[in-house]
Amino acid sequence: MSGERLAVLTGGQLAESYAKTAHGVLRYGTREVVCVIDPVHAGRPAVDVVPFCASPAPVVADVATARDLGATTVLLGVAPLGGRLTAAWRETLLAALRMGLHVEAGLHTDLGADPELAAAARAAGVGIRDLRAVPADLGVPLAEPVGAQVVHTVGSDCAIGKMSVVLELDRAARARGLGSVFVATGQTGVAISGWGMAVDHVISDFVAGAADRLVREGADRGDLLWLEGQGSIYHPAYSGVTLGLLHGSSADALVLCHRAGRTAVFDYPGTALPPLPEIVRGYEQAAGWVRPARVAAVALNTAGLDDAAARRAVDDAAAETGLVADDVVRFGAARVLDAVLAALPG
Repeated sequence: MSGERLAVLTGGQLAESYAKTAHGVLRYGTREVVCVIDPVHAGRPAVDVVPFCASPAPVVADVATARDLGATTVLLGVAPLGGRLTAAWRETLLAALRMGLHVEAGLHTDLGADPELAAAARAAGVGIRDLRAVPADLGVPLAEPVGAQVVHTVGSDCAIGKMSVVLELDRAARARGLGSVFVATGQTGVAISGWGMAVDHVISDFVAGAADRLVREGADRGDLLWLEGQGSIYHPAYSGVTLGLLHGSSADALVLCHRAGRTAVFDYPGTALPPLPEIVRGYEQAAGWVRPARVAAVALNTAGLDDAAARRAVDDAAAETGLVADDVVRFGAARVLDAVLAALPG
C-alpha cells in the first residue's frame, strides 16, 4: 500500500475518545490524510474537531466523497470497547473495497478472514491490512539483558493518552540528539510508526514475551526506548494486558498517565480509582514483583480544561505525588523528559 492517501473512518465518533486511532494518526502520522469520513462532523476541518490536531483534512460524509478526493485507503479510526466489527462499519468497508480502496483496521475482528470482504478485495485488486495481526511464533520473555534503556507509560485508565505521551517524549528526545525510539504496542501506534505489535491481540501466556520481543527489536533501532502502555492495572477488563507489558518489558522507569479529574474507570463507573499517590505506589509495587522501576513523572491529560484550570491540575498532581507533573501534549515534554532522564540508571 505504498504511496497511499488515507481516508480515516470514524462514523460519527470523531470527537469521542473511542476515535483514538483517528486522533493519533491525525496528530502524529506521517502518511497523507486526505479526509475524515464522519457524517456527524462533515463540512468541518479535522482541526476544529480534534484537540491539538493541526491537520487541515476536511471531514466528509461518505466513502464516495473520500474516493473522489483521491483517497486510496480507508483506515478505521475507532477503537471501541471489545474491538469488534459492527454491521454498519462492515457495510462501509465493503463499499470501500468495491470502490477500489484498500482497507486498514485495528479491530480484534480479522477482516481478512471475512469471506465477503476478502472476495471484494480480490475482485477489486486491493488489500486488507489487519493492524492487530501478531506473529505466530511468540513465546515467553528471554532471561537476557535488553541492551537499551526502557521507559514505559502506565495509566490509571484506558484511552487517556499513554501513546501520545511517549510519542511526545520520543520527539523531544530525538530533538536533543538522543537515540530515541517509539515502540508501538497497539494498533494506533502500529498505524503511525509502521512497526510494532498490538499486544492485546496476543494469547495471554505470551503478552510478556511480546513485550520482550518489542523492546529487543527497538534496541536494534536505538538505545532509549519509549514503550507505549496499554490499559491499567485498575481496569476490570484490561489489567492482564497491562501487567504483561509491565513485566515483559523490564522497564527502567515509568511515566504515570492520568486524566485530570477522573475518579473512576471510564467504562466501569462503579470501579473507583485510588488517589494518585496510591496509583504510583501500586505500579511501583507491581513492577517490583519482577524488576524494580520507579514512576519518574506524572503525565496529565487536561483535555476539556482551559489553560488556567489545566495549570492548576498539573500543580495539584505534582503537589499530591511529590513528582514532576505536566501535560506534555498541551505544554510541552521538556519537564517530564528531564525527570525521566534523571531517573534512568547510569
